[in-house]
Amino acid sequence: MARSDRLLQLMQCLRTFHPPVQAGSLAEELGVSVRTIYRDINALRRSGALIDGEAGYGYTLQEDPALPPMMFSRDEMEALVLGLREVMQVADPVLAKAAGNAQSKLRASLPAHMRAEFEHAVLYAKRFAERPVITIDIEQLRDATRQEIAIDIDYRDQTDAATQRTILPLAMVFYEKALVLLAWCNLRNDFRSFRIDRIQAFTQTEHSFRPRRVALLREYLDQLNNC
Repeated sequence: MARSDRLLQLMQCLRTFHPPVQAGSLAEELGVSVRTIYRDINALRRSGALIDGEAGYGYTLQEDPALPPMMFSRDEMEALVLGLREVMQVADPVLAKAAGNAQSKLRASLPAHMRAEFEHAVLYAKRFAERPVITIDIEQLRDATRQEIAIDIDYRDQTDAATQRTILPLAMVFYEKALVLLAWCNLRNDFRSFRIDRIQAFTQTEHSFRPRRVALLREYLDQLNNC
């Protein structure tokens, strides 16, 4: 790993881990020696990061030069915390981890007097029902949706009947009990929704439907709202 990449990862660990973070924990996370962590901490300090602590005690990131200071009202801050906590509860593991990283970056960018309120926000999100297991690569599915690329899917419906379809992925919706893909189905020549946990496999085709996704999604959402 290049040193610059390692320093970026070290900063992210300092944002994310509960402080004070022991050098041994950082070394294990990054796959380097404790001595390397000491050198990298000094390099970050020379670059302007305000990192409190020392060897044997642990480290706490006080100010992050990579992120500009942010000012929010109390309600704005509560809304941000609640939204990120909701994503960490309901989203797939990749997106949940991204929300956790975003929360740690936001925390590091706040002035010191706002950080305590951010860490102890009074609003929480909790999911009690376990979501069905998703076996496909959800990150690749999101990428196909963003890139507006048609996909072939192997699907099992609610009766467990198997079917193969070519669809245009439009958006993902986080319902209470399942994650659902909104799409245009070429087989039915109409809009359809597919529970992502019932998609057994998918492959990207060479067919792009750009720039139709936004218009198709708007039309589908209008239909859903008028039902």
